[in-house]
Amino acid sequence: MPDYGQDLSFGSFITPSNADPHRPVLLAQVSEQAGLDLATFQDHPYQPAFHDTWTLLTWVAAGTSTITVSGNVLNLPLRQPAVLARSAASLDLLSGGRFALGLGAGGFWDAIEGMGGTRLTPGQGVTALGEAIEIIRGIWDAGNRRPLRVEGEFHHVRGAKRGPKPAHDIPIWLGAYKPRMLRLTGTAADGWLPSLGYMQPGDLTRGNAVIDEAAEKAGRSPSEIRRLLNIGGAIQQRRQGQLQGPVTQWIEELTQLALEDGVSTFTLAGDDPDTLQAFGEEIAPAVREAVARERAGRGTVAASARRGSAALALRRDGIDYDAVPASLAASAVEPGDRRYADLRHNYLRSGRPGLVLMPSTPAEVAEALGYARAQDVPLGVRSGGHGVSGRSTNDGGVVIDLRRLSTIEPLEGPGDRIRIGAGATWGDVAQALTPLGLAISSGDYGGVGVGGLATTGGIGLLGRRFGLTIDHVVAADVVTADGRLVRASAADNPDLLWGLRGAGGNLGVVTSVEIEAMPLRGVVFSQMVFDATDTAGLLERWGAAVEAAPRELTSFLILSPVRPGQQAVAQLMTVFAGDDTDAAIRALERLADAGTLLDHKAYAMPYSGVVQTGDRHHGGGGDPVSRTGLVDHVDRATARAFADLAASGAAYFLQIRATGGAALDLAADATAYPHRHQSFLLTALGRSHDQLDPLWDTVVAPHTDGLYLSFDTDQRPERLVDAFGANLPRLREVKRAWDPENVFRANFPIPPAG
Repeated sequence: MPDYGQDLSFGSFITPSNADPHRPVLLAQVSEQAGLDLATFQDHPYQPAFHDTWTLLTWVAAGTSTITVSGNVLNLPLRQPAVLARSAASLDLLSGGRFALGLGAGGFWDAIEGMGGTRLTPGQGVTALGEAIEIIRGIWDAGNRRPLRVEGEFHHVRGAKRGPKPAHDIPIWLGAYKPRMLRLTGTAADGWLPSLGYMQPGDLTRGNAVIDEAAEKAGRSPSEIRRLLNIGGAIQQRRQGQLQGPVTQWIEELTQLALEDGVSTFTLAGDDPDTLQAFGEEIAPAVREAVARERAGRGTVAASARRGSAALALRRDGIDYDAVPASLAASAVEPGDRRYADLRHNYLRSGRPGLVLMPSTPAEVAEALGYARAQDVPLGVRSGGHGVSGRSTNDGGVVIDLRRLSTIEPLEGPGDRIRIGAGATWGDVAQALTPLGLAISSGDYGGVGVGGLATTGGIGLLGRRFGLTIDHVVAADVVTADGRLVRASAADNPDLLWGLRGAGGNLGVVTSVEIEAMPLRGVVFSQMVFDATDTAGLLERWGAAVEAAPRELTSFLILSPVRPGQQAVAQLMTVFAGDDTDAAIRALERLADAGTLLDHKAYAMPYSGVVQTGDRHHGGGGDPVSRTGLVDHVDRATARAFADLAASGAAYFLQIRATGGAALDLAADATAYPHRHQSFLLTALGRSHDQLDPLWDTVVAPHTDGLYLSFDTDQRPERLVDAFGANLPRLREVKRAWDPENVFRANFPIPPAG
């Protein structure tokens, strides 16, 4: 009998009775308090004695914090698939990834017809369910820019917009008993969800065999499909039948079902809170322990490490997949895995890595790095995957994704020091710090990862008041090229800390940083649109206005390429870092005098309202190119050069960021980042270096001094001098000390000295 190696989970199967409207909610809360993983509910929309299950699910999700909710199972004939998909994604987003989609093909057809549904034969019901699954998954595929088209016999969509993307990969579980439904489960679903009370002896074995055969024919591993089981019974002193007896009997019988019939999720039907409590607190832990002990003796391979033939065929040369450390195997993602589409790309750059490792501790990062070094493929390290210049993805290599290292922890002691995991995002940081009256200057988009920005620069919307992000990094925890876990601070390895503050991922894998946050209760966020017909004049006047403004004001200007027949416009994003709205208004009014103002909106808000939590799902975009340069002032010559570039059509995105003020308070050699006299950063994105570079090099570059590592993709070796200036010789010495073999060479590699 099979054991598919799935982690065990336990839940409740609650009657959605509305006689006492809040009792089903209370039972779900009891389930959560007892440590159960799931709260599931029947779905009979034609039954007036029951709550509407979808409404109940949303209410329960709002009244709980950890438990996953699901219909058991939802009646598809009365729920339109595309709408159901969006409803499911919304509930998953609102609950933080705590929704599972149980589906049924339909039953009780007289009642379904009575509610306006269409009667189907059993075979038609299976066909309709298969079409619905295709539509639902298509709606969830938000990274696919093509409209969704499915022409089914019973369900169709014709150009539906995709999205939203759920918070996690929502599993689809099917209530199935007959062969056609079981085969659909094997080819298209994530789980089989029957009820033990409806089954005869041997039905689990026969059902597993049908599902396994269908899965293997589809190139899937049978272990991908979770086997769930609705169970019922009574906890009592004497044995009187299956699951009718003492706790010890329940433990024995559920352990046998797990090990011999492959069941990995048990949902207990019944509305008695005491039984639910005993199920969660006594039975579930004991079954987990017994199954883990037996699996260890048998050498059972975890389900996450088993892959079907279709996935195995996509493995890449140069990677020893069987050697992935055990601590990382369960979360590792390969081509062919469902999560691969969400992890292969970064924000702008498309990728096809052969393996993505997702460590959750610094020790696991060290294991991942040691494993990756032993493979004959490129290495990428990713915190958020947003960097324009970054190579946090690759083709055929290993990517170490740090998203699970995402804690945000205020530290005791003097100052407002915060320890932040490298895989956290700045939107999450802003949200966590706002209630404390604190903020950290951190770019302009909340989906950016902490690790990249906090080690490369950090030209953000609080920059003129507080400086760069790296200026406030006081310590870092690092996994070195040789696998050591070290601390970099003023007291420990100060040379490493100096290099990390500007050299990005050249020196090690940063797992967390300690940053001194700044007191900030609120900001004024402004959005302006200007007529940019006189592009050079507008840029020059805007630059002068920014330099004359108080340090609280930081402004970014986005210049749209000039297109025939369209008005040239420029957009400003500006933050006044303080809650003195009168002072903010005065500063913004002076900024508005830079040109003909077409639109202006301003809001008083916390910083978390500006840098909002962003989606990590990145769809890539090919291989975009970017050029950057820093300037002391946006003088007339610089403004004309940038305006000429905009008029050329060689760039599709142009931006100038103010980076003066506090960013210039440090000496050029205080950090590896040396640019401490320039007040503005110029950036242009194009489609190819062949198209962009000649104009940039001849028109714009003569007016610039230095480049910004995070945004530039021109990795010619001579550009390192532009990036690090007089600091480059010292940085090469630090590189030799910490990465002499140049392990970290994916992005603007710094050659070790000597």
